[in-house]
Amino acid sequence: MKKIILSLAAILAAIVFAPEASALPTFARQTGMDCAGCHFNHAPLLNAFGRTFKSSGYSVVSSQGKLEAENLSIPNPLNLSVLATVGYSKTSTASTPPAVSAGEDQGTWILPASGGELSIFYGGRIMENTGFLSELGTGGPSAETGAAKLLWLPEVMDGNKLGLVFDTNNGQGVAHGFELLNTGAANVQKIAVSQTHINAYSAAQWMGTNNATTGISLVGVNKMGFFNFSAYDAMTQNGSKGLTNLPLHYARLAGIFDVRGFDLAVGVQRWYGITNGIQFNAPVNAPAAIPPGDYSATVFDAQVQGNIAGMSTGIYASYGVAPANSMFGHGLSPAAANVFSAKSLNLGVDMNVVHKIIARAAFRQATNGDDNLSDNAIMLGVIYEMAQNVEVHVTRTNNFGDHYNLVKGGTGSAIGKVTTSMLVELLF
Repeated sequence: MKKIILSLAAILAAIVFAPEASALPTFARQTGMDCAGCHFNHAPLLNAFGRTFKSSGYSVVSSQGKLEAENLSIPNPLNLSVLATVGYSKTSTASTPPAVSAGEDQGTWILPASGGELSIFYGGRIMENTGFLSELGTGGPSAETGAAKLLWLPEVMDGNKLGLVFDTNNGQGVAHGFELLNTGAANVQKIAVSQTHINAYSAAQWMGTNNATTGISLVGVNKMGFFNFSAYDAMTQNGSKGLTNLPLHYARLAGIFDVRGFDLAVGVQRWYGITNGIQFNAPVNAPAAIPPGDYSATVFDAQVQGNIAGMSTGIYASYGVAPANSMFGHGLSPAAANVFSAKSLNLGVDMNVVHKIIARAAFRQATNGDDNLSDNAIMLGVIYEMAQNVEVHVTRTNNFGDHYNLVKGGTGSAIGKVTTSMLVELLF
């Protein structure tokens, strides 16, 4: 333990005394704006301009020159960026009766491409109102595409856009195709890192909606809000034994308002559809590509962003329900259906308390669909922003409630599970 503490202290010291650097990831290179131009408090949370840029299909170009000719308008370079993470995580669990220490985990070092992330992102403008974004992950024995999407969002009337998004991903969920809110409605737009911490503040993520998906989305967007209607399959396309008939559906509707200087948004997400797990046009004897079942859940969410007592603050709330026998509702990516109905109420706060230091807190009160027991959590954390593209996350999440009593029916109390992590996230 002493060695671990000394190692963490050394990492923190290096962070505190490191020189300032400017952030220039994929779209910052394209727009000529720093990361704060699109993000609220810190990446990946979007602000109003970030929503506008995404709604353009990632096609806005400012500082970069364009190669233009008849029916051609592309940036001179292809934009690339790299995401790497390094850190340490420790989870402690115990049960009563009896009180034992055997549940304590030894802890895990998180290194790029070995428990942590090492991904290459590339994308940008294809033509006006059209762009793409793709992620090449380098973890494991070989590199593979972790996510890829193509957005075509032409303007149909003044200020209104209507188009299509084609998306495949290996664990972001169907909302990855198009999402503008920061409530965790899509796995990539969140206030925390590590799924344990994310699940504390987002009902959609606690439900386990971040499964691998392939789909096509009809998207409409203007300054008052957006909708996303998707037909999808709960798998990645490159994992298919054949073509897919996209048997599942997802509907998203959100309104965005300015209320006395505060950026307010409210919305609803609905997943529905049943699949037998057999792909269209697949060989008859091919194994099921996805777990068969009812992919059903509903989440209501809201957010407000603005200055409170002079501090840039985001408040994010969500409430989700999943019926019995749904593949969602037990805090994991779909693997088996719920036995019981599930529900989750989540609240998160993200506040820039002083220059470069952002405090975060979240609370979850939930009923787990596996056992119909309380599945609650409290998350506390802080981000030190060494630079716009270098963040240090220190987070502690306490999961508690009867769901975490490892001796079901025992007379003791549930001690729960505590996860503490420190992660350095670099994007350049």
